[in-house]
Amino acid sequence: MKILVVGSGGREHAIIRKLKQSPKAEKIYCCPGNGGISADAQCVDIKAMDIEGVVNFSKENAIDLVVVAPDDPLAAGMVDALNKEGIMTFGPTKDAAQIEASKVFSKNLMKEFNIPTASYEVFDDPAKALSYIEEKNEYPVVIKADGLALGKGVIIAANHEEAKEGLHEIMEEKVFGTSGNHVVVEEFLTGPEVSVLAFVDGKTVVPMVSSMDHKRALDGDKGLNTGGMGTVAPNPFYTKEVAQECMDKIFKPTVAAMQKLGRPFKGCLYFGLMLTPKGPYVIEYNSRFGDPETQVVLELLDSDLVEIMEAVYNGTLTEDMVHFSDEKAACVIIASGGYPKSYRKGLPISGLDAQGQRDGVSIYHSGTKLSDGVYYNNGGRVLGVTARADSLQAALDKAYENVDAISFEDCFSRRDIGKRALSALK
Repeated sequence: MKILVVGSGGREHAIIRKLKQSPKAEKIYCCPGNGGISADAQCVDIKAMDIEGVVNFSKENAIDLVVVAPDDPLAAGMVDALNKEGIMTFGPTKDAAQIEASKVFSKNLMKEFNIPTASYEVFDDPAKALSYIEEKNEYPVVIKADGLALGKGVIIAANHEEAKEGLHEIMEEKVFGTSGNHVVVEEFLTGPEVSVLAFVDGKTVVPMVSSMDHKRALDGDKGLNTGGMGTVAPNPFYTKEVAQECMDKIFKPTVAAMQKLGRPFKGCLYFGLMLTPKGPYVIEYNSRFGDPETQVVLELLDSDLVEIMEAVYNGTLTEDMVHFSDEKAACVIIASGGYPKSYRKGLPISGLDAQGQRDGVSIYHSGTKLSDGVYYNNGGRVLGVTARADSLQAALDKAYENVDAISFEDCFSRRDIGKRALSALK
C-alpha cells in the first residue's frame, strides 16, 4: 500500500514509524513532514491545511490510505474531501471532528447523554461570563475557548483577577482568534489525570493503553501550559476497575451519542479524563491521536497499525485486532529555550545519528529541519526521546540517559516526567 500521513510533528513521526512496521506498507509519504520524518517517509511540500493539495496528490500518486493526524484539517473537512474521491482515510469527518473543534458542542453532548463531566455554562459576552464567575465565587475556575487553540485554550484562574484577565485575553484580545468567540466556564475538578486514546469505527470502540501527560513547561507542574512535555504509559492510576467504569459510562455512551446525532465517529478518539472522588469525568475530547501521548502508546502497540486503520475505515474493528506489550514506556520532550513563548530556531543539534536516531530508544522528531546532514531545531517542542522497558523506572532511566546525550543551545527538558506515576506504584 501507498500511505500518506498529513502533519509535521512528533505524533506523525510516531504514526509513520509504526505504519512502517506493517508488511502492507510499501511506500509512505508525509506532508509536510519534518527533518527527522524524512528518514522514515518521503516528505512532500504540501501544507497540512491544503485540502485541495492533499486530495490532488493522493489522486495523482494512487494513494491507498491517507491518515489525517492534526486537528485543524479534520475540523476543516479534509476527510470528507478525500472520501468524496473514494480514497480510504483514517480520521473523522468534519461533523464528527466537532467533538474537539467545539467545546460548546462537546459539553452539550455530555449533558444531553449523561456522560460525567464538570458542571458548566456557555457565554459569548465577557461581562456576563465574569458576573457568573463572581456570583459563583468558587476558585479555581476553568475558562475554555470554544474552538481549537493548539491545546492551549484553557485558563485555570485562581482568583477573580486571573478570571477577568483570562476572559479579556480570550474574548476581547482574541489571543486564540475566533476560537474565543464563545467560552465555556466550568467547575475545577481534582484528581489524577488520564489520557486514553481509542480506535473507533463508528460503533465499536477499542481503547488503547492509558497514558499520563505532563502539560506544564517546568518541573513540579509549574510554568505555562504547553502542548505536552512528556508522557508515560500505562498510567498506574487507571486500574482495571476504572477502565471498566470508563467503558460503561464514558467510551461507549460517547460513541453511541455521536451515532445518534448523525455524526458517527471513525478514527482515533482521545478521552482526557480526571479521576475525581466521584469517579471518572471527561475533561476534554480530541478527535485525533494526542501529542506526545501517541509516542508512548504506539511504542507499546504490538498489532499491525495499517490493518487496524483499514478496519476502522471499513467499520469492521474488533477488540482482538488490538494488542499492547506489557512493557512500560516513557517519552521526554526536549524543547527550545523560551518555549512555549518565543524561542530561536536553526540551532544545530548534537547527539543524533544520520537517521536522527539513537540506539536503544526511539527519537520522535517534533520540530526539526535537516540541512546538509545536520539536524536543526525548528519548533518549540523539538524531540521526543522515547524508551520502553520492563519497569517504568527503567524506561525513564533509559529516556533520560539519552536526553542527556542530545543537545543544542538553550534546550531544556522537564526532569520529573513520570514522578507522580512512580509514586503511585510504590
